[in-house]
Amino acid sequence: MHTNESSENYLETILILSKKHPVVRSVDVATELNFKKSSVSVAMKKLRLNNDIEVSPEGYITLTESGREIAERIYERHEFLSTWLTSLGVDPQVAADDACRIEHVISAESFEAIKNFLKEK
Repeated sequence: MHTNESSENYLETILILSKKHPVVRSVDVATELNFKKSSVSVAMKKLRLNNDIEVSPEGYITLTESGREIAERIYERHEFLSTWLTSLGVDPQVAADDACRIEHVISAESFEAIKNFLKEK
């Protein structure tokens, strides 16, 4: 289940949009990320070929099981790290930006260790 940061960001965005809207389309992803529709279209094709998403004939995007696992893992990391950094006094926007970078590079082992350490406090 190896993905790159770009794919993880797209999958996380699809997950977030699917929580807000009944359907998700490429144009919604482009708008949310402030990307060109053509760039998103290329990315959606790669995600589809990697079996991380399915696209209906109407253009509705849904996460596959593997895509949802990746998206939820990244989203959990983002939410947790943003909240933690904010609780340490970091400006919320800086915390969100930093969490977005950290969420992709931190190992599962280190992330779980941090979560467990903070639960004990």
